[in-house]
This record gives sequence, C-alpha cells and structure tokens, in this order.
Amino acid sequence: MMSPYEQVKAELEKLDISYDIVEHPAVYTTDKADEYIKGKVGIRTKSLFLTNKKKKAFYLVFMDDDKRLDMNHFAEVVGEKHIKFASETLLMDKLGLKPGFVSIFGLLNNREKDVQIYFEKDIVGDVPLTFHPNDNTKTLFVQMDDLVKFMNDLGFEYHVIEL
Repeated sequence: MMSPYEQVKAELEKLDISYDIVEHPAVYTTDKADEYIKGKVGIRTKSLFLTNKKKKAFYLVFMDDDKRLDMNHFAEVVGEKHIKFASETLLMDKLGLKPGFVSIFGLLNNREKDVQIYFEKDIVGDVPLTFHPNDNTKTLFVQMDDLVKFMNDLGFEYHVIEL
C-alpha cells in the first residue's frame, strides 16, 4: 500500500503538477514547520478543518498562518450560526488525517465529496502555497493554478473569500 505521501506524489505526477519539496523532522505546528523552510519563497498557510453545530457541513479553510480566523465572521460568510473545529474523529473520518496533518491533500480521502473549500483571498496569487503532503516530515510548495487543477480533478470547487 502507498504511504500518504506517495499517494499525494502519484496524484500530482498524474496531473503533471510540479512542486518544490523540503524534508524536515516531524512538525505539529506551523511555527515549527516555518523554521525549516526559511528563505524559500512561498506563503506559509494554515489549514483549518471546521464543522457546523450539527456536524453536517464541513469546511476546509486555507489562510496565511500569521492570521487568526474570526469564527463568527466565517460562520456568517457560509450562512451558519455556529462554526467550530471538527473533532479528531471527524477529521479522520472525512479527510483520513490526524491533527497536525490537515492540508488540501486530505481531499484525496474525502470520498463523499462533502467538504467545502475556502481560500482567504490574500493568499491567492502567483506565490506558491505551502502544505504538508499528508505527512508532517515534508512541506510542499505548490502554485495556486496547480492546486485548482488538483481540486478540479478530484471534483471539488472552491471559494475565495475575505477573512
């Protein structure tokens, strides 16, 4: 069986998506990961997996890791009364990931296609974005256009919003 990283790599190769990779010791926070990618051009992203009160709607939110998400504002944007972080169980169930591993590549494991994707508008542009490839000993730098190709291939749409 392929490792989570091999799955991501195979998918990117299939779509002819090029990326830069930095290998590093296992990290569980964006601050720690950033220490290993100093000096490389790329937007350090934070990936958040959220759900509504009834745990019937799921949101994957990508933003600059220097920013904090205003949960109430995001709830308003998506038309929910209350938004919270999804539990470890839901994270594993929907994205096949553990806390500290959340990234866009978890979509490979979302068979129900029931996760909605939001990018904070300030990170969408020509600068590569950083993500763990479902493995926290590596950081990938991928262009937004290529992430769009990846999402489209899996059958996901995404939204760009002001947070």
